[in-house]
Amino acid sequence: MGLSPKAIDAFLDEYAELREDICYNKKSGRKISACLPMHTFGFPVHLDELITVCDKWNIPLVEDAAESLGSEYKGKSTGSFGKLGIFSFNGNKTITCGGGGAIVSNDLEIGKRAKHLTTTAKRPHPYEFYHDELGYNYRMPNLNASLACAQLEQLPFMLGSKRELANIYRDFFAEQGVNFRTELPDTKVNYWLMCVELESKAERDLFLKVTNENKVMTRPIWQLMYRLPMYNHCQRDDQKNAEFLEERIVNIPSSVR
Repeated sequence: MGLSPKAIDAFLDEYAELREDICYNKKSGRKISACLPMHTFGFPVHLDELITVCDKWNIPLVEDAAESLGSEYKGKSTGSFGKLGIFSFNGNKTITCGGGGAIVSNDLEIGKRAKHLTTTAKRPHPYEFYHDELGYNYRMPNLNASLACAQLEQLPFMLGSKRELANIYRDFFAEQGVNFRTELPDTKVNYWLMCVELESKAERDLFLKVTNENKVMTRPIWQLMYRLPMYNHCQRDDQKNAEFLEERIVNIPSSVR
């Protein structure tokens, strides 16, 4: 269970003397630029506790909503809670235009800044080409943008179809005694990528073997990032919960019906 806002307030008040270091990591001394919750597989993070802590310590909240277009937390769309949010339109997402994505924010200055950086940081001018800082060419071609707009019109249908499939899975796996992961209280899930939780790594591996041998494509979840060579030096906790889930979660076919 999460801590209540009142309990979090009490904790932070108890350590108020540390507040002069509120934006710095104690171990590395580096500034904490943002808190980046990820709505994995489209399942919304319970954000109340995070928002309370971030507000207390003046840490911007940036939502990784790449997988959760159409998901909601307490009746509000994911991606709309933080200073900004991001969505992915990659080929495997609920809405796709072949690639790319979108940044959303209620802060006009952040929007202008994002547009400037993603359009090569070129200063507006009728004919001069002057770039005032390091920029990036992340502009989406008009054809891709048109496809994304057309796909967005189909979002209600896609979300409804995925929910129908999730309900079928839920009933089927309940009869088999297998835990099909469903939405938690205060959340509405887009069921972008559906999954089951097995009892052990051995059971997970057997499930993967049998399903794939029978032409049903299933897969383990992504390996934890600290296992990858380019990130194995990064600071982390003991990853106990992540390792527990990595050994048990299997993604199952999740396409729109």
